[in-house]
Amino acid sequence: MKESPYVRIGTTRDHVTEVVFCRPPNNFFSATMIAELADAWEDLDDVDDTRVILLSAEGKHFCAGADFSQSSKSDETGDLYSAAVRLFRTRKPVVAVVHGAAIGGGLGVALACDFRVTSPESRLSANFARLGFHHGFGLSVTLPRLVGEQRAAELLYTGRRLAGEEAAAIGLVDRCVGPDDLESAAWALAAEIAGSAPMAVESIRATLRGDIADRVAAATELERSEQERLRATRDFAEGVRATAERRAPRFTRN
Repeated sequence: MKESPYVRIGTTRDHVTEVVFCRPPNNFFSATMIAELADAWEDLDDVDDTRVILLSAEGKHFCAGADFSQSSKSDETGDLYSAAVRLFRTRKPVVAVVHGAAIGGGLGVALACDFRVTSPESRLSANFARLGFHHGFGLSVTLPRLVGEQRAAELLYTGRRLAGEEAAAIGLVDRCVGPDDLESAAWALAAEIAGSAPMAVESIRATLRGDIADRVAAATELERSEQERLRATRDFAEGVRATAERRAPRFTRN
């Protein structure tokens, strides 16, 4: 993988290779950033010494999703979701170290991984409805798969934030440990997986995940269409403005 300002491949130990987001403090993503993440995961699929990927991030937050203060074009969203689908087509398991916030599409990135380790101080949210927007990044598939359809509907309709402990209680994350233990706990989980036979793990993973990549591809097409429709509304403009001003939005159904 060529050198990137967005994503870097870090150290490998115990057959675990770290991949790091490098856009601190918030790690807002772009189509380029997600494409380079997909490049890294695809490259590591062909590295025999890597059996598990550990996804971490520099800065204050794991990933705060898209930066809605910056305008984006429809084709950029299409490129973003094409890259997102590539993540689901890779073969090796991924453990995410979720510190700080995983918000909106950032939660979508976390759910593209196989496992998530977080701390009580972390915040996770599918906040799209609070922005007057439709969710994306395949959350139509990945969120109900983890927490069930009813809980997923609640999280998507309300957009509320979950602390790490509640996220663990409902199955949204797999481990919740103190912030000082976050990195070591994630590495330990990844190393435990890497201690199993790699071909067997990849085979089991493929069976369990089934056609998830195809389902995410279909879901992101619909998600993108709805996002484009709602992006033109006054409610979306109000949601983005209210978030920036740290106040409750005043939606008008326009």
